[in-house]
Amino acid sequence: MIEIRCKNERFTYDMFHIVKSFFPDEPIGQTVETTQEPLVMINMEGGSCFCVEKGETADIGDKREEKRYINKKLYRWLEELTGESHAWGNMTGVRPTKMIMEKLEEGLSDREIVDFMHDTYVVSEKKAQLGIEIVRREKAQLELLDCEDGYSLYIGIPFCPTTCSYCSFTSYPIAKWEKRTDEYVDALIKELEFIADVSRQKKLNTIYMGGGTPTTLTAPQMDRVLSCLEEKFSFADLKEFTIEAGRPDSITREKLAVIARHKVGRISVNPQTMQQRTLDIIGRRHTVQDIIDIFHMARELGFDNINMDLIAGLPGEHPEDMRDTLRQIQELAPDSLTVHALAMKHGSRLTRERRESTESLNYTQMARELEQMIDMAAACAQEMGLLPYYLYRQKNIAGNFENVGYAKVDKAGIYNILIMEERQSIVAAGAGASTKVVLPYEIDAPGSRNGRKTNLIRIENVKDVGEYISRIDEMIERKGEWLWR
Repeated sequence: MIEIRCKNERFTYDMFHIVKSFFPDEPIGQTVETTQEPLVMINMEGGSCFCVEKGETADIGDKREEKRYINKKLYRWLEELTGESHAWGNMTGVRPTKMIMEKLEEGLSDREIVDFMHDTYVVSEKKAQLGIEIVRREKAQLELLDCEDGYSLYIGIPFCPTTCSYCSFTSYPIAKWEKRTDEYVDALIKELEFIADVSRQKKLNTIYMGGGTPTTLTAPQMDRVLSCLEEKFSFADLKEFTIEAGRPDSITREKLAVIARHKVGRISVNPQTMQQRTLDIIGRRHTVQDIIDIFHMARELGFDNINMDLIAGLPGEHPEDMRDTLRQIQELAPDSLTVHALAMKHGSRLTRERRESTESLNYTQMARELEQMIDMAAACAQEMGLLPYYLYRQKNIAGNFENVGYAKVDKAGIYNILIMEERQSIVAAGAGASTKVVLPYEIDAPGSRNGRKTNLIRIENVKDVGEYISRIDEMIERKGEWLWR
């Protein structure tokens, strides 16, 4: 057991996740001891101890700078203790590009941004340069949007054919909910109609239907939702319409035909891997050939903007497996490719199985192989003419790596950029969907105890499908309190 004791709760999040990045499978206990003298104390198994005394930060007046000092000191200590280094250093946030964007808009040069990221967070030059490259592309896309009067719409379909072993998203096996999906669509349409009604003076810029797996809906159900959008919303300012078709075992020609008929411009066909052995292990009930067939079917139906997702570091996979997967992806030539580093999600079956396993894992070797896979994917994307355009990180990624989206110059996913940079309101409908309203002014952050200000309001829908159906009026009322105030 690793024990973390902090004098103030504002240190706890970063302390936990920095330690976790070096010791992903170790149990970590954490307490806040307001009476202790040190700001932070960490006791490791075997007797090693980390400590930051209060006097060390006495000359640091800014609380944020104080925390940065402690985080960096902890990271350097763990680096020396383990002999490991992380490309993103001690960063715990999921949006490093947001910070780089701020520095770019402050007028810092590329060199100054690289130095800031290294000096503050021990980020490698390679990752800082990648972040800068992506931010410049994001900035060009954002300048084409009206972030003040525009908004984006997210539609959540929380059903999947099965739950993949690595997944912890809110999703429900479609087989158990087939008899109630019509009720779900009814509730969803009611919420969408409300959003359309109160947003008439706003400009709808992007629509993203995700999940779950949207194509678990039947073709008639999909047609109902898409018809509602066309009838109730103005598409005059719409720049992108994406449906994350996702798993090949949920996609049929009939469903793709419905999506094409409603002029959806961008879809995803997500294999995660092109290794049949791995697909079987993670719980995918389809074959590699199914992925290929569905992709070609989508092309035949006229889709000219298809994204594919891959995950580096899936169970049992090594660089040679990624090399073969990339070879097959390159033959298909998607218009964009999103490469995820495997994150050990707290609620996933894979994380649970790994905890219960007696097998000893070499995390240093795993991190090295994962870096190889990520570099191979980046090289393959470049060969296909796909440029990196958005980046985000997740908690508990092995080696503290990142997820990167690559796309042809004119096929970058605008919604993906918006959700990372939080410059435009994203109104979300569906079970488990989270609305983010960007206010033109700051207010006291809800629940903040230290007077923190924010201009971002989150409105969460209930996750449980049954609750969402029965409480749809409440979900609508929650939005009514904040939308377009």
